[in-house]
Amino acid sequence: MCSNSLFFNNSAHHTREIDGKRLIVHRGQPFSITVQSNGSLPPKHHLDLVLHLGKRDEVEIKVQKERGDGDKWWFNQQGAQDEMLLTLHSPADAIIGRYSLAVLLMSPDGRILEKKDKMSFHLLYNPWCKDDVVYLPDETQLQEYIMNEEGIIYMGTWEYIKSTHWNYGQFEDYVMDICFEVLNNSNDALRNSQMDIEQRFDPVYVSRIIAAMPMNATVEILSLIGELLQVNSNDDRGVLTGRWTEPYSDGVAPYQWTGSVPILRQWSKAGVRAVKYGQCWVFAAVACTVLRCLGIPTRLITNFSSAHDVDGNLSIDFLLDESLQPLESRGGRDSSWNFHCWVESWMRRDDLPKGNDGWQVLDPTPQELSNGVFRCGPCPVTAIKEGNLGVKYDAPFVFAEVNADIIHWIVQRNGQRRKIRVDHATVGRNISTKSVYGDFRDDVTLHYKYPEGSKKEREVYEKAGRRVTDVPSESSEPGRLQLSIKHAKPVFGTDFDVIIEVKNEGDQDAHVQLTMLAMAVTYSSLHRGNCQRQTTTVMVPAHKAQQEVLRLRYDDYAQCVSDDHLIRVKAFVEAPGENEPLLTVTDIPLSRPEVFIQVPGKAFVCEQVKASISFTNPLPVPLKGGVFTLEGAGLLSSTKIHVSGDISPGQTVSIVVSFSPMRTGVRKLLVDFDSDRLKDVKGVTTVVVRKKYRNIFPEITECY
Repeated sequence: MCSNSLFFNNSAHHTREIDGKRLIVHRGQPFSITVQSNGSLPPKHHLDLVLHLGKRDEVEIKVQKERGDGDKWWFNQQGAQDEMLLTLHSPADAIIGRYSLAVLLMSPDGRILEKKDKMSFHLLYNPWCKDDVVYLPDETQLQEYIMNEEGIIYMGTWEYIKSTHWNYGQFEDYVMDICFEVLNNSNDALRNSQMDIEQRFDPVYVSRIIAAMPMNATVEILSLIGELLQVNSNDDRGVLTGRWTEPYSDGVAPYQWTGSVPILRQWSKAGVRAVKYGQCWVFAAVACTVLRCLGIPTRLITNFSSAHDVDGNLSIDFLLDESLQPLESRGGRDSSWNFHCWVESWMRRDDLPKGNDGWQVLDPTPQELSNGVFRCGPCPVTAIKEGNLGVKYDAPFVFAEVNADIIHWIVQRNGQRRKIRVDHATVGRNISTKSVYGDFRDDVTLHYKYPEGSKKEREVYEKAGRRVTDVPSESSEPGRLQLSIKHAKPVFGTDFDVIIEVKNEGDQDAHVQLTMLAMAVTYSSLHRGNCQRQTTTVMVPAHKAQQEVLRLRYDDYAQCVSDDHLIRVKAFVEAPGENEPLLTVTDIPLSRPEVFIQVPGKAFVCEQVKASISFTNPLPVPLKGGVFTLEGAGLLSSTKIHVSGDISPGQTVSIVVSFSPMRTGVRKLLVDFDSDRLKDVKGVTTVVVRKKYRNIFPEITECY
């Protein structure tokens, strides 16, 4: 192949960013190769083309000489001087993968006279091709969901949403090769490689493999989600091992990652051994990288107040003892996470009835078995919205993630349960993804569910088999007492107040017992320790409100707060004459500082650029073991820089980093700072990388 053909092909197929030295094309779109010859073919001689896939050439495809029915490979040829131009046409449902091509010179009697078989190319799905099942007609969306190497992941709580930038890096060096390596190490591929390769024409099949592969399921996650199973991780070639609590000392803490590329490269370099450690947003981001690289339009989704319904009853049951401490239940534990991330991939679902095309949920965090493997999806988003839970794959589980009720129970000393709070509206709030128009949030909640309380919503619940209570006794008639929690946006490292308000709508004064409890939790609702607890008797005058203040000091929460920097506050009221006690719960995220980044001047490809990075310690204590981690698609590979010595309270530490951008375009430089007492501090800046053109005209110094 000549270089001009390579440049033309990769440009026409939107793959120049992946590699400029190898032929990479999309299916359903013709491409050309040039074969050297010693002149025109002898009379009655002809060329045959044969394609092979697999390490052992498990799949062989003979390329037709004429156009067939559209579902076969075919080619045409043009001869000129000492070259032969061959144009290959792949069907829109061709198998994706690395192809080797053999060009055979055949005699009139069918003998092979000459063979050229050292040519190869990679074939990907084609979202630009109308006949491909991953076809996406909107070019703006294609630029975001295929071509964009940077993204934003939304985290925090539904009331206080924060964003963190992520480097998908699907076009970085050798990432495509690693993506196919992921496919080659799936259980299906190891069991029967030929059958696996033959199924790779189908993005449903491939995406289902990807949903299973980013995660190496461990006993910890099984305990977290309440599954009584033993997983042999030695037999699992998953990309990531999950861990939801410290220590992370034998790996990388999930919050330290800023991109997928270091994870994929480390997995491949280590002989396909799982990388430590990840959590839901890391699994989803790695899956997004792989799917975009293979040509499947994909976006990362965050579901706030995400439910995991263990028993399938569409309710999340939280059991508390009489001191409001969480209790474990036998046989598993329902949970509600502050947020949970998955991906959506765009595809036509020819395996399902009409109406299920478009965005499909894929959840690579292992929570439940699907056909014997920890994975979820692809599941049509439209099926979730309409309550069609018989649609494959895993629709009941996804439906519960965005629709389940939350019920709090107090387990009394005699073992009896007392229902104290029912919440029909909290789960599935502010479902979010990055906008195609910039670095801001799009709310896609209405893609998953009808408006809360609407007639259509109730119809969907009934269709899904959920019990619908038109007039729920717990919430339709508010009691004379109302309970709420108010707080500002506290900063980690400071003291702050939480205000609990008891409001009396009745005509008589109320004497109540108020219990206030503050505890540290993770984003996945794991309890990490109590910070503060107060119980007091309060008199609330009729038609008035009484406020109590719970003071939380840094010294109270610093020892037990998780790396997610979340404080959960519960307020519980019991009053004589009230049938039911009152409970309200809120999660308070503690904000962190930012890393400041400056890149002065203009940036040119392959020319050195300097970035100035600074961070100020906001805590009243010194920080030890400080480390900056930098990376950026097209800018530099993941780089760690350690800070020497302690960082005193209020001290600013600055570093200067030099790097040479590798590719042109609008790029993002991402920085993470971590230390012993303060972790997951992020910074991002935009770097516009230009190509430097030489001035071909002589410089004019004077004019007359």
